[in-house]
Amino acid sequence: MDLMLLIQALILGIVEGLTEFLPVSSTGHLIVVGDAIGFNDERGKTFEIFIQLGSILGVVWFYRARLLDLAAGLNRAPERRFVLNLFIAFLPAAVIGLATHKYIKAFLFSPLTVAGALIAGGFAILFIERWHSHRGARVHRFEDLSRADALKIGLAQACSLFPGVSRAGATIMGGLLTGLSRTTATEFSFFLAMPTMFAATLYDLFKNLHLLHAEDALTFGAGFVMAFLTALVVVKTFLAYVARHNFTPFAWYRIGFGLLVLVYFWP
Repeated sequence: MDLMLLIQALILGIVEGLTEFLPVSSTGHLIVVGDAIGFNDERGKTFEIFIQLGSILGVVWFYRARLLDLAAGLNRAPERRFVLNLFIAFLPAAVIGLATHKYIKAFLFSPLTVAGALIAGGFAILFIERWHSHRGARVHRFEDLSRADALKIGLAQACSLFPGVSRAGATIMGGLLTGLSRTTATEFSFFLAMPTMFAATLYDLFKNLHLLHAEDALTFGAGFVMAFLTALVVVKTFLAYVARHNFTPFAWYRIGFGLLVLVYFWP
C-alpha cells in the first residue's frame, strides 16, 4: 500500500466530511484540495463520488433513532406527512438532474464556474440572512411544514445542480426564504440529503463502475471511513452552532474561498 496515496485519501475524506453538510460547497473544496495534492485524475474523481457515501452514512447514523421512530410510525399522519414532504422536496433535483446530468458534467464542471457559484452564493446568503432577520420564521417544527414549503425547498435544491452552489447551502437558504427557522431548515436539509445524495452517488458510481478496481479498496475504504467520522462530528457541531448563530460567517468564507479558487485556477 502506497503510504502517500493513503494520506491523500484521508485528507480528501476529511475535506468531504467537513464540507458536505455546510453551506460552503464540498465540490469547490475537493477540486482545490484534490489538485493541490495531485489526486485529481479519473480515479480521483471516482474516489470523490465514493466517499460521499461515507458522509451521508454519517448523517444516517446521527439520526438513526429518529429514522427508526419514523419508520415505526408510518401508520401515523405526522410521520406520513413528513415522508411525503421529503419526497416532494426530493423530486425537482431528481428529475432535473437526470435530464441534465451529462450536460452539467460536460459544460459546467470547471474550477472557474465553481468559483463564480461560490462567490454568488456567498452574496445570496448575506441577502437571505438579512431578509430572514427582518421577517422572522413561521415554521419551527417539521409538523408545520406544508407541501408547498417542501416544493419550494426542493426547487432550491435543484439550483445546487450547478457546481459550486452547495446542496446544503441551497436547501438551507431555500428553507429560510420559505419561512423555516434556522434549526428547522438545517435539519430538513440533513434529512433531504439522505435520499438525494444516495440517489446521486449511486447513479454516478454506476456510471463509473469501470473505474472501480479491487486494488483501490483500501484507499477508497480509508477515505470512506474518514468522511463518515468527520461528517458525524460536523453535523452535531453545526446544529449546535445554528441554534445560536446565523450563516453570515459562511457567506464571507464562500466569497473569500471563491476568490482563492479564481486566483488558483486562473489560466
